[in-house]
Amino acid sequence: MPKPSPARPSLVGELDAAVREVEPRIVAIRHHLHRYPELSNREFRTAELIARHLRELDIEVRERIAHTGVLGILRGRRPGPVVAVRADMDALPVTEETDLPYRSTERAIVDGQEVGVMHACGHDVHMAVALGLATVLAPRRDRLAGTVLFVFQPCEEGAPAGETGGAWLMLNEGVFDEIRPSAIFGLHTDSEMPVGTVGYTPGPTNASSDNFRIRLVGRSAHAAWPHLGVDPIVMGAQAVLALQTIRSRTLSPYEPSVISVTKFHGGVRDNIGPDEVVLEGTVRLFDEAVRDRVEQRFHEILDGIARAAGGQYELEYIRRNPVNVNDEALLARMMPSLEAAVGRENVHQKLPWMAAEDFGWFAREVPALFLHLGTLAPGTTSGNHHTPTFRADDSAIAVGMRLLGRMVVDYVEQA
Repeated sequence: MPKPSPARPSLVGELDAAVREVEPRIVAIRHHLHRYPELSNREFRTAELIARHLRELDIEVRERIAHTGVLGILRGRRPGPVVAVRADMDALPVTEETDLPYRSTERAIVDGQEVGVMHACGHDVHMAVALGLATVLAPRRDRLAGTVLFVFQPCEEGAPAGETGGAWLMLNEGVFDEIRPSAIFGLHTDSEMPVGTVGYTPGPTNASSDNFRIRLVGRSAHAAWPHLGVDPIVMGAQAVLALQTIRSRTLSPYEPSVISVTKFHGGVRDNIGPDEVVLEGTVRLFDEAVRDRVEQRFHEILDGIARAAGGQYELEYIRRNPVNVNDEALLARMMPSLEAAVGRENVHQKLPWMAAEDFGWFAREVPALFLHLGTLAPGTTSGNHHTPTFRADDSAIAVGMRLLGRMVVDYVEQA
């Protein structure tokens, strides 16, 4: 490994003091972002705030990537590699139930229904950490090696019906075409980890995410004479149980996976057998090759059930996010930086998350490292991610800035 340049110790040594200096301003920005959240592909005010802040730091800004995405380009004055930092921007259709003074009261219409809007997954913290890092590094660009890309990504939680978005669309629109990073870093809040701790997972760290929609078609009949029809309710019940055999009898017991049927719709009256039922759900896996086998088994199982009953089936199997994979060589290289930033005793290996993360699209393009940032303050409680009582403590923001700051500076200086 190349020896650090003489400038490295002074820049790294300034990080803690610089983070303390900007922390109050960045926490205030986080409060604003939390109070005024926006849903996927609708992050208009959020993008405007981010772009304005970056321009105030004299960072080159490119906007409207993948609808509302923002790219900040901080060019150091010393030669070095390009490294990217990603922060997601969107909130969720969840009505907040915390007692935070900056809690969200925003509302929106989703699928014709009015809902609350909340940063119930910590994306406001992610943005604050990235903006804080930009605020720390920009005044020190004379001593910064290489280039840092600040990727503010919309639509991580999934595009509204009929739309596309997220990391895939940013890449498809060429976010890395002109300036391609040699590595990308990302963080995710973790409501079960104490503030000051960091989690990592070698290799696959988030599951892939597939959606399915099954239409089972039968023939309506009076409920008193079901033999005169083809009952799709029974077909659907058989399908719910049979699909679970993919996990228990098709896949290896050492292959983590989840198949969940989350919707089952059919019928309008208690004495009329319906013509059809619709089932929907999700599949989570950690091996891209296994996805082909699972989709094949969906068809085989549904075809058998439908044929046996005298009905028909239709299957839409939609592959959304790929497996999010940490580059193990990059993790090993950055481990000293993690331990220096938060202390070796505060760095913990974690099991992979079944929750998907479209950071995985970036990880397909360049070596990637995606970490868990502890956000649970002592003496407090938090609901799980995507729930009305989720909360992330402000003190985690400075930890995230120190962590990413140390990783970025070490990476560009050691190249």
